[in-house]
Amino acid sequence: MRELAAAGAPLRVPVAVACRVLKLHRQHYYAWLACPVTDSELEEAYLANAIFDAHREDPEFGYRLLFDEITDAGHQVSERTVWKICSSNEWWCVFGKKRRGKKDLPGAPAHDDLVRREFTAPGPNQLWLTDISEHPTAVGKLYICAVKDVWSNRIVGYSIDSRMTSQLAVDALESAVARRTAGGGSVAGCKLHSDRGGQFRSRKLQQSLWRHQMLGSMGQVGSAGDNAAMESFFSLLQHNVLDRQKWANREELRIAIVTWIERTYHRRRRQARLGRLTPIEYEAIMTTLAEQAA
Repeated sequence: MRELAAAGAPLRVPVAVACRVLKLHRQHYYAWLACPVTDSELEEAYLANAIFDAHREDPEFGYRLLFDEITDAGHQVSERTVWKICSSNEWWCVFGKKRRGKKDLPGAPAHDDLVRREFTAPGPNQLWLTDISEHPTAVGKLYICAVKDVWSNRIVGYSIDSRMTSQLAVDALESAVARRTAGGGSVAGCKLHSDRGGQFRSRKLQQSLWRHQMLGSMGQVGSAGDNAAMESFFSLLQHNVLDRQKWANREELRIAIVTWIERTYHRRRRQARLGRLTPIEYEAIMTTLAEQAA
């Protein structure tokens, strides 16, 4: 503000105007200008330097031992203040337990199990199942998250990536919603059933469910049968694609997965539950019959 208010500035802005725009009091600005660093801040800086020197000399010391060290050095300070400075600067004892960072914050609460192992639906977009699988390649693992509509057993959406993050599950859900609503359909009220993995409990996925007016459902911890219908799809994928050979890179495996889903599973693999029809044939026939009945 001082530079803007200078007489030689290209566009001179008075201090009063700048303070009004920034919603500051002129008195506070001039007080800070007279003393940019307060005595208490300066004292805390000297104290932090003393604590850091003691911590660097003996990294195994916790804040209590650091308090003893700087007290012996002549600093008048409380143990609580030493803890506060150590905590804000993350100066921990090397033998202490690992501190939780922002990435370890707990996700959203788990949803109730709305399916109860009843993997049937009277129509499309009423019950979707989802899960994540992984497989190694010569350059690292590849992860796939798939979404299946139990009405026709069709994989309505999937996402493939080199990292297993919450975005992997979000992308799979968004691709399923885009495919099912492209022709004017609706996914409002559809239940998305999964296990209790962190990717499905993430806030990103919960926001996507809320935005599309969908319901979340989760099985119990350590109970694979609660999502058995989705596990069966990944078992087929494992036997028909993943374990057929050793994969040199992720792109080669990704192409193989997409080809098997779109060409074989959807259009060539007939299923007894669908009356010996493929998922694509079943949806085409049932949609036609529903339109005729209407």
